[in-house]
Amino acid sequence: MAGRTVTRAQLAEAVYQEVGLSRSESAELVDAVLNEIIESLLQEGTVKISAFGTFAVREKGQRVGRNPKTGEEVPIPPRRVLVFRASQVLKDRINRGAQKRLHQADEVDRGR
Repeated sequence: MAGRTVTRAQLAEAVYQEVGLSRSESAELVDAVLNEIIESLLQEGTVKISAFGTFAVREKGQRVGRNPKTGEEVPIPPRRVLVFRASQVLKDRINRGAQKRLHQADEVDRGR
């Protein structure tokens, strides 16, 4: 099953549908939330969203990599990477949804 990309425009549309703000206000709200997350990551290095998960900036040290075509060793410089750790609430919800879809697929297979 291939993943689906969710765009800022789709998030803004969902806010518009659910909250009832205008489309432009919904887009501004989505942008404001995303910008706040970005700024917090830049300043604090961690953003925890209750019942969703934690975004964190992690420092990766320099290491030696290998060019897959030539086999030549190349240095990979130190860098910062963004990692996400899902909360247990999110994991449980995803697993319940997956189990529900499997159960529905079994019922279809059995002709119910």
